[in-house]
Amino acid sequence: MDPLQTTPPERGDFIREIVAADVQAGRIGTVVTRFPPEPNGYLHIGHAKSICLNFGIAREFGGRCHLRFDDTNPAKEEQEYIDAIQADVRWLGFDWGEHLYFASDYFEQLYDWALHLIRTGRAYVDDLSADEIRQYRGTLTEPGRNSPWRERTAEESLGLFERMRHGEFPNGARVLRARIDMASPNINLRDPVLYRIVHAAHPRTGDSWCVYPTYDFAHGQSDAIEGITHSICTLEFEAHRPLYDWLIQNLPVPSRPHQYEFARLNLTYTVLSKRVLLRLVTEGHVRGWDDPRMPTISGLRRRGYPAEGIRDFATMIGVAKSDSVVEVGMLEHAVRDVLNRTAPRRFAVLRPLKVVIENYAEGQVEQMEVVNNPEDPSAGSRAVPFTRELWIERDDFMEDPPAKFFRLAPGREVRLRSAYFVTCRDVVKDAAGQVVELRCTYDPATRGGDAPDGRRPKATLHWISAGHAMPAEVRLYDHLFGRPDPGADGGDLFADLNPDSEEVLQGCLLEPALGDLPVGETVQFERLGYFCRDSDSTADHPVFNRTLTLKDTWAKLQAQGRQGT
Repeated sequence: MDPLQTTPPERGDFIREIVAADVQAGRIGTVVTRFPPEPNGYLHIGHAKSICLNFGIAREFGGRCHLRFDDTNPAKEEQEYIDAIQADVRWLGFDWGEHLYFASDYFEQLYDWALHLIRTGRAYVDDLSADEIRQYRGTLTEPGRNSPWRERTAEESLGLFERMRHGEFPNGARVLRARIDMASPNINLRDPVLYRIVHAAHPRTGDSWCVYPTYDFAHGQSDAIEGITHSICTLEFEAHRPLYDWLIQNLPVPSRPHQYEFARLNLTYTVLSKRVLLRLVTEGHVRGWDDPRMPTISGLRRRGYPAEGIRDFATMIGVAKSDSVVEVGMLEHAVRDVLNRTAPRRFAVLRPLKVVIENYAEGQVEQMEVVNNPEDPSAGSRAVPFTRELWIERDDFMEDPPAKFFRLAPGREVRLRSAYFVTCRDVVKDAAGQVVELRCTYDPATRGGDAPDGRRPKATLHWISAGHAMPAEVRLYDHLFGRPDPGADGGDLFADLNPDSEEVLQGCLLEPALGDLPVGETVQFERLGYFCRDSDSTADHPVFNRTLTLKDTWAKLQAQGRQGT
């Protein structure tokens, strides 16, 4: 792509307009963005929005996007998270090339700049505790008070800060604070903490450091070191921008980046707080960070969401300046749209009911040609074995059906997909009166699913040959939270967890072609939904997750809305 292109195709938002204007006016040469996750958990769908924005802008304008880990809090960070974040970004379809960085790469430089602030009178070592600092900070309506240590000399602060670095003091004993304005209407400028003492092994630097920079101090300076042209953050950092600018202006940094803010993603029936997601994992509410009910990228991937669908969702919701809540159905619609085009179709029976075709020869096996994807002719077809004994869905039969039930019933004819027309002749029940078997006949003239005389049954059912069926476990998933706004009433949002978010079905039966399906690949079980082979699968016990049902409520509501305008 032409590096000077300033009109990204099929996209438009205020941030892209800013970037385009900067390029067109010659204020910047190469566009450089960054995605700066903290490795204290797994990425979620909200991060996916930021990833698509930062990497997308760099790609569209012929620039580059850095992946930089904000690894400034060793007490909460792990190598597991670093590895998972890199895997998730790559899976989404983005690559940082050689531009992988860590804030810890700059610890020595950041420390030197902290010394610079002390020497120039713009920072001091404070002995107040964390609770005392909060008390002295004031409120949104009342100014803060100066710390008793605010007038500490530069020489004394330099000595103490060096001793802090070498581990002479316990956690919380002292901090380094910027000397700005305790009466500022922006509470973030009331002498913010720049460094704190943390005695904990760092995933990359080990025990080399006993003081660590705060996010506010490390972030902007890391941007400056890397030559970031557009530092794009979510709206909660808007109030931090004056501090970002103050530090850039008062340090001898090699470049002058600027911060821009956009609205973070809020999704119905979903919580995107890392703290809450960590609790869900550690307290055993879910199977792990990659549980298919989790909004993490790894959870969505395990559930069977395609990366393309998540990217399409990010494009659909756009980039706004004010917060709003997006219907989770919009994400599901984007995913269905991709899967409808790309997912192969297969037969599966989740709640089996046996069918015996009495006039079909015992031991006979026919291979029925079944289309793999009617939306994609190039996907071709496959052979599915058909025999005298079959399985159908229990819900596809009713002994005494209501008027609008068109599926199988006594004396009624239905079509078996790509096979024959069959008619139910008898119902077999067990001692408890439960239906356990249907005795049917078939019309040999309807092979392939069409009748020479043109008759058309009102229902078409899927089926599985009893002699070829592959047993499987199938997990049906619903929203993890049972209300669209978890915790909105001010109570414990964990009380809003949906007790029916996972239903595990044993004894499901699949067509033999699914035996070779790789873990992570999504198919459509005809008439049932989209399903993905789970990583818990073994050779003799396959496990499938329901990705989504076929019903697209969001698309239906959108269509109704258009009709009403």
